[in-house]
Amino acid sequence: MTSPSESPAAAGADPVRTGGAASGLAAVQFGEVRDIPLNRLKASPKNARRVGHSAEVIEARAASIRHKGVLQPLVVEPEIKDGQETGYYLVSAGEGRRQALRLLAKRKALAKGAAVRCVVDTANDPAEVSMDENLSREPMHPADAYEAFKDLAERKGYGAEEIAARFGVKPDIVRQRLRLGAVAPALLDLYREEALTLEQVTAFAVNPDAARQLQVYERLSPHQLTPHVIRRAMVEDKVISTDRRAQFVGVEAYEAAGGPVLRDLFTQAGGVCWLEDVALLETLAADKLAQVADEVRSAEGWKWASASLDFPHGHGCSRVWERLRERAPGESEAINALIAEDAELTEQWADIDPPPPEVAARFEAIAAQLEAYGDEYGYDPGELARAGVFVVLDAYGEARIERGFVRPEDEPAPEPQDEADAADRQAADASDPDDANEDEGWDADASDGVGEVEEPAGDPAAPLPDRVIAELTAHRSAALRDALAQNPDLALVALVHALAVRVFGAYPVPTCLEIQWASRDLTQFGEGIEDSPAGRAIAERHRSWARQMPSEGADLWAFVVGLDHDSRASLLAHCVGLSVYAVRNWDRRPHALAHAETLASALDLDMRDYWKPTAVRYLDRVTKAHIAAAVSDGVSAQAAARLSGLKKPDMVATAEPQLVEAGWLPPILRTAKPQPQAVDAEGEGRQRGLEAPSEAEDALALAGGDPHEPPQHGGAADPASLSAEDEEQAAASLAAAE
Repeated sequence: MTSPSESPAAAGADPVRTGGAASGLAAVQFGEVRDIPLNRLKASPKNARRVGHSAEVIEARAASIRHKGVLQPLVVEPEIKDGQETGYYLVSAGEGRRQALRLLAKRKALAKGAAVRCVVDTANDPAEVSMDENLSREPMHPADAYEAFKDLAERKGYGAEEIAARFGVKPDIVRQRLRLGAVAPALLDLYREEALTLEQVTAFAVNPDAARQLQVYERLSPHQLTPHVIRRAMVEDKVISTDRRAQFVGVEAYEAAGGPVLRDLFTQAGGVCWLEDVALLETLAADKLAQVADEVRSAEGWKWASASLDFPHGHGCSRVWERLRERAPGESEAINALIAEDAELTEQWADIDPPPPEVAARFEAIAAQLEAYGDEYGYDPGELARAGVFVVLDAYGEARIERGFVRPEDEPAPEPQDEADAADRQAADASDPDDANEDEGWDADASDGVGEVEEPAGDPAAPLPDRVIAELTAHRSAALRDALAQNPDLALVALVHALAVRVFGAYPVPTCLEIQWASRDLTQFGEGIEDSPAGRAIAERHRSWARQMPSEGADLWAFVVGLDHDSRASLLAHCVGLSVYAVRNWDRRPHALAHAETLASALDLDMRDYWKPTAVRYLDRVTKAHIAAAVSDGVSAQAAARLSGLKKPDMVATAEPQLVEAGWLPPILRTAKPQPQAVDAEGEGRQRGLEAPSEAEDALALAGGDPHEPPQHGGAADPASLSAEDEEQAAASLAAAE
């Protein structure tokens, strides 16, 4: 070994120089280049790096060394103890390479004593060498690295896995860099010039079509060049894998049919991709729906089945519903006996789980027998023979089956009009004196008292004149109004009957009450309304009532009368509920919308039971600022701060479970709590928010209600005369409404 006093520098041996001492140029390298055994290299205590390299970095260095060797010699100094060299060397620069070599030796990829090219530098201060090693290097620009990865893949033919092995990184990282390297060169140049950010370049790289990238860049204005807008524009002609059509068909089935898929390499949500052949996807969805429709038609015996992606609201069909089946003699008694036995066994063994084997077997036998008897409701065979089903795709990617629709051409022919009735009507027309006078041009007033004509006796069996009938029945109508007003119970029956006639209008309108009823189609305002929890509950409740309705309109009154009080109230609530229309859109209705808030408050409506802040329903459709504000409001300010810097998809994926778990709602979906009981000037108790028009209505009007809308009467205070307390109440009501 060479002692420090005998080192080349100390002994007068010049280090390698570019032009010799006379030139005055600095040395290219100090020290002697030696091959030193790996097991003779140690970490230097003078290393300026106190935080060591991560395991991932060491893995990457090891992979690089394994494929390309040590590209840069280590800088070392001899270890000195008691004034003598120990034979070991301390690594001043290259500790990461030393650890990578030791890792390879541990894995038997090289010998523990393998020779390592080193520069033995005793001229420079080791601590300064270590510091310079870590500070003087400048990493290459990311755009240069992306293009270098792309060049390696194209020129050498390496795939992502091969490149990953050679550089010690994950294949997914390589795929991302290759995708970024394929971004249009003009856009990468803008990134180098800092005219674009990495987030913007990443958004362009979602779609590798360079021409499309430039097209989107030129189309968007500078203030539109946000990552979210860019990403949306890059895939606007494609279908995301969370789309209902993709969920129904399945990405695997779509790919098996030859459909190209564009995968998102830059979000951590996982599984997100875009299906590029929209026509193929819709064909596959339509074919699968048609298969479902054919299976339903064959299995249930319908005349026809029609499949479509969306429900054809303008189908022009009438609808039939299930009816109570006629049971064979003794069947109902047998079914009731089985149900009673099941209830008795359930009560008897309620505290023992599981019950004894013989009891469990009896439960199964009862269930099998009840299933064999079939559902108590079903379609009439004649209706099945002329009706059909619509099979449509719901918002969650599942087939929804709507049964019992009758096309106009399949409607049963109306019964021919009774000839006797027609003859009676003709006779009545002929016997009406007023009509006869008009037909014959007879005018009693024109006779001037000369030769008065005696009125013919007529037929006592002939119908009364129309005008007389109208007058008499007008008196009867007035009497009915008065009598019904004095009988609230029967008035409720008549109201339920009149509403049911219109809600389940499969027959003429057999009611004398002029009750107007309408139900707006809410699906025009948003997707997924029919398949939401509220939509499904309404449809099931409607189906349950519809199948109990009598088939003939004349029997509907007896049906309503025969209901018990609770059932009749439930039917009324269903019919009234369908008429609610509280959508905020271009049609400004401040008083109606204020009443919707009053109604929600009275019902103590909790939208958390009906709506969740999911990506599809909310987060994907609002800005990152809205998402951060929602998390801050619903979770915590700290949770919102952790979203800072995330890309929109990652932000959505992180925020969604937190907001759903917290039960967060946008302010417009929150229900104001009912105000406590207040006492007015006359001492009469009243509940704020339950009278019409309420303070919320006045507040909405003050906040910009339509000045041309007619005033709503009902005792509301003049907004100009509101007290300070009332103004505070109006402001609170308006805030709740908005």
